Amino acid sequence: MGQNSSKPPPSSTQHVFKSTRAKDLELHIQRRVHSELARLDAEHSKRLAELKEQISAAPDSTTESIHPDARTPDQSTSPGGPDHKAAAQGDKLRELSRASVQKEIEMLQDKLKRRRLKEEVVKDKAVEKAKGEVVNCLRVNDRRPLDCWREVEAFKEEVGRLEREFLGKIMG
Repeated sequence: MGQNSSKPPPSSTQHVFKSTRAKDLELHIQRRVHSELARLDAEHSKRLAELKEQISAAPDSTTESIHPDARTPDQSTSPGGPDHKAAAQGDKLRELSRASVQKEIEMLQDKLKRRRLKEEVVKDKAVEKAKGEVVNCLRVNDRRPLDCWREVEAFKEEVGRLEREFLGKIMG
């Protein structure tokens, strides 16, 4: 009997083994995820550098957009020749960069419009006044917040008016 009491029950050693195994597995998974993320980051950085180099190597497309008929000698329309293939690739790159720049400009314009609308919402004096009245009422009537129903209704009306104006700008 004395010998059996000094041994830990087999289930506790099994539990420790499972816990250690789970921790090792978790660390292994974390290492793999970290290495995969590092690999993807390096791959994307390399691709970004390649794209930046291609864009910077491509001739400026602003002159072409101003004078579409003006062509440089290497952009001749005559078929054949060693420079023809390079010129076609350059044209494709310019078109891609022009399209991506145009798309980015449109996205920035949309963001700017949304920001202006948000600023208009924040600067609306009637909404700010109604909000202040609700806050003041709730501070005065901290034990009886239901006494502020008039102020809350006025605030709701102002917000509703502001929503209608906003929808009118977007829809109309």
